[in-house]
Amino acid sequence: MAKYRGPVCRLCRREGVKLFLKGSRCMTEKCAIERRSYPPGQHGQGRQRISEYSAQLREKQKLRRIYGLQERQFRGFFGKAERRAGITGEHLLKLLECRLDNVVYRLGFASSRKEARQLVNHGHLLLNGRKTDIPACVVKAGDVVEVRERSRALVPVLSALEAVDGRGIPGWLELDRAAFKGTVRALPTKEEIALPVNEQMVVELYSR
Repeated sequence: MAKYRGPVCRLCRREGVKLFLKGSRCMTEKCAIERRSYPPGQHGQGRQRISEYSAQLREKQKLRRIYGLQERQFRGFFGKAERRAGITGEHLLKLLECRLDNVVYRLGFASSRKEARQLVNHGHLLLNGRKTDIPACVVKAGDVVEVRERSRALVPVLSALEAVDGRGIPGWLELDRAAFKGTVRALPTKEEIALPVNEQMVVELYSR
């Protein structure tokens, strides 16, 4: 599946919820959902027919777009979740939430997951004291994520940290703002992830 390079606000309108793909803009009245809360396209304001398959597909697309994954990557994470004992949907959410790029975003080092992925790709982050440029790396309890010393003056990082108070830090993470360092206190629970997604419908879609 080709990488989407169009306007990301269009994706939020298609799913009917804020996916927070543009950082602080999503918190303002300029958000596309605030202006036009119907799907994009010529027939966006028309009557929408929703089948069971369509509803399941929308939940999957919503989750995939929140974390910025291609279909092949998403299926890989679903396969890992499926092989674990327990509830597949919850394991899927936890694996996605523990991706390094998402942790960087949650800690407030980036204003969006896309920006966090770019910071990781360009080698601006350390994981347990070692440079890593793999956004899909899954962190564990006790891991320490920090901004490299030479990257702490980057404008995107400083701007994101200034705005993090309005967004908040999840309870499973701990931020030391002065040291540009964050610690994974524990793995997140489903309640702490709190996404507008029905993960069970995603499991049902892939179980067809």
